[in-house]
Amino acid sequence: MLICPQCKFENPNTNKFCQNCGTSLTHKVCPECSTDVAVNVQHCHNCGTECGTVFWAIIAKEPTRDLEVGQDQEDGGDDGENFTLSSLPPSSPLPPSSQIALGSYLDSQQRYKLLDALPTLEKITEVEARVLDCRPYQISPLEAIVVSQESDVVTSSVEASEIPSLAKLYITLQSEGQRGIPPIHDAWQQDDLQVVLIEDRSDWQHLLDLWKEETTSSLKILHWCYQMTQLWALLESVNCHQSLLDLSNLRLDEDQTLALQRLYIKSWNCQSATESPEDAPAQTSVIPEQPLTIQALGRVWQALFRQSQRTQFGSVVQMLGDLEVGKIQTIAQLRSRLEEISIELEALGTANLPPITEEHIAVPTIPQSDEPEDIISKTDDMPTVVLAMQLSSLEDAGRTDVGRQRHHNEDYFGIETKINKLELPKSRVLQGHGLYILCDGMGGHAGGEIASELAVNTLRQYFQEHWIANQLPTEDRIREAVYLANEAIYKLNQQDARSGVGRMGTTLVMLLIQDTQAVVAHVGDSRLYRLTRKRGLEQVTEDHEVGQREITRGVEATIAYARPDAYQLTQALGPRDENAINPDVDFFDINEDTLLLLASDGLSDNDLLETHWQTHLEPLLSSGANLERGVTDLIDLANQHNGHDNITAILVRAKVRPNLESQK
Repeated sequence: MLICPQCKFENPNTNKFCQNCGTSLTHKVCPECSTDVAVNVQHCHNCGTECGTVFWAIIAKEPTRDLEVGQDQEDGGDDGENFTLSSLPPSSPLPPSSQIALGSYLDSQQRYKLLDALPTLEKITEVEARVLDCRPYQISPLEAIVVSQESDVVTSSVEASEIPSLAKLYITLQSEGQRGIPPIHDAWQQDDLQVVLIEDRSDWQHLLDLWKEETTSSLKILHWCYQMTQLWALLESVNCHQSLLDLSNLRLDEDQTLALQRLYIKSWNCQSATESPEDAPAQTSVIPEQPLTIQALGRVWQALFRQSQRTQFGSVVQMLGDLEVGKIQTIAQLRSRLEEISIELEALGTANLPPITEEHIAVPTIPQSDEPEDIISKTDDMPTVVLAMQLSSLEDAGRTDVGRQRHHNEDYFGIETKINKLELPKSRVLQGHGLYILCDGMGGHAGGEIASELAVNTLRQYFQEHWIANQLPTEDRIREAVYLANEAIYKLNQQDARSGVGRMGTTLVMLLIQDTQAVVAHVGDSRLYRLTRKRGLEQVTEDHEVGQREITRGVEATIAYARPDAYQLTQALGPRDENAINPDVDFFDINEDTLLLLASDGLSDNDLLETHWQTHLEPLLSSGANLERGVTDLIDLANQHNGHDNITAILVRAKVRPNLESQK
């Protein structure tokens, strides 16, 4: 089946367009020049931008026995049968190396095209290469098995057992949502070779490169060390902690969070981090066959200091020494030492960050287990070191549309942003100040649009006069502003002697951002949504309508929204005086990269955002994504599925990073 990239609808493999939303299933739009590009090519024919779906292929010889999760190879035991993926599409044996050239296919279905020539397979254990997925919208056989398992669909035990052993490890770790582990896309086996396709992270930044930068603070290095202890505990459970020993395997995502390019299994090829580049053999060397302890982590950190030519600082020297001689023997002890060093750095004023303390984290233990489900259940929500954050960028875009049924637009919005940046050779400080207002008017032509515009302009003028620089307004100030907007509309209603449904009014959702602090105020059913990679999509505001009021009183949701007046507003600006409104005001911190969306009900109705956030919002968290294009796509989506009302959206993308610069 073909999965639509826009609405995730399942289509037959022969379809050229999605049966649900009409999106092309044979072409995609180039993100650089907007040219239509076939999905089975790597580059845009117009501008040369890479548009294809590329994966990282690991082609490995199967060990003499199956590797089960949490079980060492050298532990002994009977010989397992080799896997043969009879339940998956058949793959022909890999041809001799002379035939594995650039442009050849890895599989007999001619889906995965090699973008790198492969060396001979005769004298090495495995090779790696980038491959182009020529049918990116077609669900892979492995994905189908995983989806059926996750949805509790009965899966053939033969089908599940025939997943290659290396692939099982990725599936286990991917299931619990650890972003440091590359997600798996497909896998199959032929004779003694297994092929595993994972996310291509070959162009991600190397940890070593940023480690050696002079602007990288000591506390940030401690943070990466702490992340390695988390990954160590997770990987040790599935016998993959060798993955942390190869410096070239340690990467950083766009948020500078530690990530692995791939997994290494004990006794499989992996270059030790203790080897200097000039000492490393031409082929990757095998890790010595001996139990790994956390001393290996200390050697990785020593190698990072040595190869980056960076001097070890403060108590880190003592910590590494204690690790080497065995005074630190457990992950918990190592984390405790890292916390002590962070407190020491804080006391010395080395970085403007709170210390890493136990009150911020609860360190779990991960017992050995042969069952992936046990590992998954015990490693959910792995803790991270809590760091003070600072703003690294603040971007926004807004748009309003009349929709497909209304003849005039009663929505109105306003955006005001101020950015102050100070950049020096060893520091960069960004101060962001943003005011975002969205109003959905009511009262018919020459009523609703007047109320919404008047509210936006009243609020804008108020905060131009009462927003003190570098500090969010207080809750009292924000409430005063909302009451003034209500009064302006109410007076106009009284002046024009409007009555009943003729009285104009408007909803309000307003977001104020000062650096990494934010506050939202709202009246009515226009909403604020928040999206982060860790927490997914969250509705921040709660609608002021009859149905939601009844739910708050304890009525079941199905009963509350069965009322004929369920969607009638309980609050709005303008129809009545200030005694009839009670705006909700909520403050929150932006402590990770965040996408914020202000939406009128023309966009949020029918759970549209809850259904499509992974396709239309999540990609916009990436720095390279265009917010203007994102807003346009949201408007188009609302017109396709709703369209009964005016549609307005404001997108705000706040990127943050650890606040590691010294402040005098």
